[in-house]
Amino acid sequence: MNQVELNEIYLTVNQVAERYGVSKDTIWRWKREGDFPKGVKVGPNCTRWRQSEIIAHEASLQTCCMTHLAFC
Repeated sequence: MNQVELNEIYLTVNQVAERYGVSKDTIWRWKREGDFPKGVKVGPNCTRWRQSEIIAHEASLQTCCMTHLAFC
């Protein structure tokens, strides 16, 4: 099981979905498909995402778009 770090900011699925402008179902689908940072189980039926991993993921998407402009 992943360890919760006290100095990290954790986002709910609602916060992550709002950040990306998609539905909660889309976030769960991306997670299942492995195209998204793994969530951290912080309790039964309670998953959060590390803000630092979300930011890193966004940076990787920007890098991808910069190297493959035809696909953006």
